[in-house]
Amino acid sequence: MLVSERKVMIEWGDCDPAGIVFYPRYFAFFDASTGHLFRTAGLEKFDLHERYDIVGFPMVDTRAKFSIPSRYGEEVQIKTQATGFGKSSFNIHHQLFKADGQLAIECWETRVWLGQHPDKAKPKPIPREVIALLSGTDSNTIKNN
Repeated sequence: MLVSERKVMIEWGDCDPAGIVFYPRYFAFFDASTGHLFRTAGLEKFDLHERYDIVGFPMVDTRAKFSIPSRYGEEVQIKTQATGFGKSSFNIHHQLFKADGQLAIECWETRVWLGQHPDKAKPKPIPREVIALLSGTDSNTIKNN
């Protein structure tokens, strides 16, 4: 699978009064990292609406395992990859590493490929091309949805 990597500087506004990252901020980091994964695959989030007629890929499930806190002024690295695809959903795995290489947090997400329909947004099949790009494989090896 394709892996994207990005560095994040822990800022003052990310932290609670104890000086450690307030846990909801991690989920904002991970959401941005999902967007970064798409950019790494050559898929700009704002172009997806026009190219694939979708409104987005909202998160429908998430969980995280917190092992080591991050503090103000630290630079961390986030590695993100897609780990599985359904007909209209896909799974994302994030790993946040401290500067010394220690795994601090893991996060798992399930997102839905959401198309616009006349009455409301509804899940729609993920295009083979998108699966191939996020997987780092040839689209001819991906089965039809």
